[in-house]
Amino acid sequence: MALKEIIFVTFIVGFLILVSGGNLNDDFDITWGNGRGKILNSGQLLTLSLDQYSGSGFQSKNEYLFGKIDMQIKLVPGNSAGTVTTYYLSSQGANHDEIDFEFLGNLSGQPYIVHTNLYVQGQGNREQQFYMWFDPTANFHTYSVLWNPKLVAWYVDGTPIRVFRNMESRGIPFPKSQAMGVYGSIWNADDWATEGGRIKTNWTYAPFTTSFTNFNANACIWSPTSAASSCTNSTSSSSSTAAWLNQELDSTSQARLKWVQKNYMVYNYCADTKRFPQGLPAECTISNAS
Repeated sequence: MALKEIIFVTFIVGFLILVSGGNLNDDFDITWGNGRGKILNSGQLLTLSLDQYSGSGFQSKNEYLFGKIDMQIKLVPGNSAGTVTTYYLSSQGANHDEIDFEFLGNLSGQPYIVHTNLYVQGQGNREQQFYMWFDPTANFHTYSVLWNPKLVAWYVDGTPIRVFRNMESRGIPFPKSQAMGVYGSIWNADDWATEGGRIKTNWTYAPFTTSFTNFNANACIWSPTSAASSCTNSTSSSSSTAAWLNQELDSTSQARLKWVQKNYMVYNYCADTKRFPQGLPAECTISNAS
């Protein structure tokens, strides 16, 4: 039997939190692709496809201002060179905030590159890239964003691969005031995605299909009509908060983060002195972008 929709709003000791999951029809709209994006299996599976004419994409019905966002994804198998699958949070406008996962396809047998980036007030250029320690095309794996007032963290199967901490006190911008929706897409980027554009998309393997399932948002939903977050303090007098709103990396997570970055990181903007000849971004010099 298909899982029933589970959407409920509950007070967690002073804060109103949305926990969502279940039927993807209730969480997302297919926004482009002319039929190449589909929600199947009574709302339990979302697929996006790319052919030589178009890719496809989806957008969440809600926007969030802080949250723990999880999605299970199975990437395009085989020769996926030239393709990019994305899963990210973003606000709107030129000065938008954005938290990115991008999965850069490759030739059969070669590893995917997981490309991460962060935009704050329209400014990006904070890329870090990683190989995975498993085949992301064989099964579904969980890709998560933890976004709270203290940090942004990217997780793969519960292991942190990257952290960007709030260091506004040191003059480093941090995304904290713009609500963001959840987006996904697949598109052709063979001008740069695989080996800098050297390897092009082989359309004889089309359509290229990525699958998404088990979305979960333990998050503060944004109301555009009232211009307020559901995590506004309630009438409760308790000072406790939802765990993820104050979550930081414990010692075990710190150790896993170091393991990933030592063994699987393939690019770090904070180490690219040729790209920044006038000096690395400020967050790099104070060891923020770990």
